[in-house]
Amino acid sequence: MPLRIGVLALQGAFREHIQRLEALGAAAVEVRRADQLGKLDGLIIPGGESTTMGLVAERWGLVNPLRQWVSQGRPVWGTCAGLILLADRATSQKRDGQTLLGGLDVSVNRNFFGSQRDSFEADLQVAGWNSPSPAVFIRAPAVVETGPGVEILAEWSAPDGRTVQVAVRQDHILGTAFHPELSGDLRWHRLFLDMVEAGAAAQANRSGP
Repeated sequence: MPLRIGVLALQGAFREHIQRLEALGAAAVEVRRADQLGKLDGLIIPGGESTTMGLVAERWGLVNPLRQWVSQGRPVWGTCAGLILLADRATSQKRDGQTLLGGLDVSVNRNFFGSQRDSFEADLQVAGWNSPSPAVFIRAPAVVETGPGVEILAEWSAPDGRTVQVAVRQDHILGTAFHPELSGDLRWHRLFLDMVEAGAAAQANRSGP
């Protein structure tokens, strides 16, 4: 049976994630209701407008089910706005604050890379990969602080000399500040599917024969 991966479809670039997942043989599902979560092997929270996504999630009763998903150790990947939502801490928020699901022990600067007109592309050196990964940054956040259990997968050096983290992993949580679904590089989606498979195997071992 193919892995069944949900993509939160409240707002943002969820269709592109679905196309990439299907190209890798996974069964992709647009998720808009809490009752859909129980049928999934993994979940992607896509890029978009994080404040809007948080408000819609609250309105549709998804915030607590999503927090429960993360706290139970279920595989989840946040890209751009999704990374913000998964972070434990966020700065540069709007006046009324930002709904956070939490679980990823990082601090993110919500508007580190500026506005839409400051969007750019860059080649990233990724830990363990033989060739650079093209990355698309659109109104992107950045990880400015990581906890002890967070693995840094990729960094970006700003013209002013600052270095920030743009791809991180902590156990069952993957976070990228950019949009892999727009680059055509399927290795990020393959990495997440590998995480989902590993999580399923670990769960089966815990359950026993």
